[in-house]
Amino acid sequence: MSVKRLYPDTPLVAVGALVYRDNKILLVKRGQEPNKEKWSIPGGLVETGETLTEAVHREIFQECNIKIELKQKLDIFEYIQKNPRGKVQYHYVIIDFIAEYLSGELKPQSDILAASWVTKKECKSMNITEGLLTLVNKAKEYF
Repeated sequence: MSVKRLYPDTPLVAVGALVYRDNKILLVKRGQEPNKEKWSIPGGLVETGETLTEAVHREIFQECNIKIELKQKLDIFEYIQKNPRGKVQYHYVIIDFIAEYLSGELKPQSDILAASWVTKKECKSMNITEGLLTLVNKAKEYF
């Protein structure tokens, strides 16, 4: 059964990870709506029967081909996008983690267009998703 992302019947639960390595963070260029072609942290939907930590490990590996070590939950973010008539197009409840890079060669896969290690300064000049800088600032003790 496929998940209805556009005009969902209920909010969808997702996870993301702010992955750091050598004072840089991992950003991915989204290949799907919402926020297609914007830079964000990697992540995706939690599958039925999967824990949050299992989901974030799976999503990071599927999208970026790397393994991570989760440090802690960082934030809970709610993304709601409505159409001009006020009907909800997208509704995600996203649990974001901070994670350290462990291994693997960074290689964009799955539904992302690109992946890159960037400094905090560099991400300020990129086409990033709403709330990304706030998340980065919350994790400043790690990088």
